[in-house]
Amino acid sequence: MSEAEVKIPKRILNNLISSLSAGVVPRVGAPYIAIGRTKEIAALLDSLQAVKDGGAAVRFLIGRYGSGKTFLMQLIRGYALERGFLCADVDLSADQRRLCGGKGGGVATYRELMRNLASKASPEGGALSLLLSRYYNTLVAALAEEGVMPEAPDFSARLRKKIFAQIERFENEVGGFDFARVLSEYFVATLEDNEERKSACLRWLRGEFSTKTEAKQALGFAISIIITDENWYDFIKIWAAFSRFIGYAGLILYIDECIVLYKIVNRVSREANYEKLLTIFNDALQGRAEGLGIFFGGTPQFLEDTQRGLFSYEALRSRLVDSRYAMGEFVNYDAPVLRLRSLSENELYALLSRLGKLFAQKTEKPLPISEEEQRLFLANALRRAGSSELLTPREMIRDYMAVLSILDANPEADLKRLLQRDGEPPATGANAPSGGGIRVEDIEI
Repeated sequence: MSEAEVKIPKRILNNLISSLSAGVVPRVGAPYIAIGRTKEIAALLDSLQAVKDGGAAVRFLIGRYGSGKTFLMQLIRGYALERGFLCADVDLSADQRRLCGGKGGGVATYRELMRNLASKASPEGGALSLLLSRYYNTLVAALAEEGVMPEAPDFSARLRKKIFAQIERFENEVGGFDFARVLSEYFVATLEDNEERKSACLRWLRGEFSTKTEAKQALGFAISIIITDENWYDFIKIWAAFSRFIGYAGLILYIDECIVLYKIVNRVSREANYEKLLTIFNDALQGRAEGLGIFFGGTPQFLEDTQRGLFSYEALRSRLVDSRYAMGEFVNYDAPVLRLRSLSENELYALLSRLGKLFAQKTEKPLPISEEEQRLFLANALRRAGSSELLTPREMIRDYMAVLSILDANPEADLKRLLQRDGEPPATGANAPSGGGIRVEDIEI
């Protein structure tokens, strides 16, 4: 990030600063503060390439709270959108969203994914209608080339015929025939400006019907299947293949807060979720999913606990356990599990410098802290945590943004006085971080 860089759009910058100050991962703008993680990012980009080539990928991003899992997911999400993928993200929750469950936990996850479906043209979500419109325009253009115009009396029939001809490949999949039928009815409703029918079709595609009878009444025609806890993942596979068919690179899902599965008290329910996860993992490795990538985010406890974590489920443990040769400084970045290392002192300092530049850009004033004071802040943060291994980027960023805001709003305030609120004098001299000559521009990102 050089001094001559293009300035960040004001809307993105404001959202970025607000999110970071609150300890929340920004939904857009993550690349502007990406520091370190070079090898991890390269490994995940390789997974995107595998999906773009028509394959599938499942990766587990493992790190403790605040270590940067969610940030890395949002970063890769941004890269995926730029590379022409459709993306969708969801946070699992104890009372609603799981991978499966008798009370609609699985379909609730599907609905949230559909709600958050994003494309390069619609990066913040809500892209479902947009991508359907894109496909509809393609169909209309194809019929026009055949000499069939929208005002022709048989246009609706020809439109249905072309849709089924193009996506008959999905009819052998679970729900594939009804998927094609609903799509054709949606496009005919688009042609006829029938908003009620279009809305009903979208509700079916988003998995919002509870019964087939309810769906039939809303759609105006009978269907043999609706999206449920049992089959929602089958429809995800259809969406992935369909996304490639209409010109996208594939579909990438980001499923965060997987610790929720670990916290399920009922063993049968917990193992049912792990069984669904195993199905997803096996599909990816055995070539039964086309153009689909899924990134799961969780803590070491979620992965390694042999009583309730993924390692309690032998079929998953045998697939996800680290190789005996991957240890210490030797990391296998191609393994399904990607453990997030702690950022180095140099990377943390570079992050502070980057954040300072963004803060100054937002306030349009000189930064109220010097480079020496940035190093002083970092040294104090490392000492307070007791070890660099205990300091998470989230904690440090939130505290640093608070310090910048206080110093900016109170010109009489002094950094050393603020640091003394921790109960000890600020670190100086030998206790200061060693990166006195570090420049942000020299950090590889």
